[in-house]
Amino acid sequence: MRKMTVSVQVDAEKLRAIQFYTGRKDTSMEAELKDCVNKIYEKYVPAQTREYIESIGAVERPSRTSRSVPQPRPENIGERHEQ
Repeated sequence: MRKMTVSVQVDAEKLRAIQFYTGRKDTSMEAELKDCVNKIYEKYVPAQTREYIESIGAVERPSRTSRSVPQPRPENIGERHEQ
């Protein structure tokens, strides 16, 4: 799905403090905000709508199996090609 950016104005000192303390907990403000957005999404968006949106996202993403590297067939393993 396409990503969008949300801007929020925050007091500079508060932002520095958040960045400092989230860094000490091995996380980031961005990660915490993403978590908050997901919680808001789950709280307010009806389940049927979330299911629909997620199904659209699944169609847009190419499947990983379509990009897989072909594996050697068992009968070809260990064969030597003499010339």
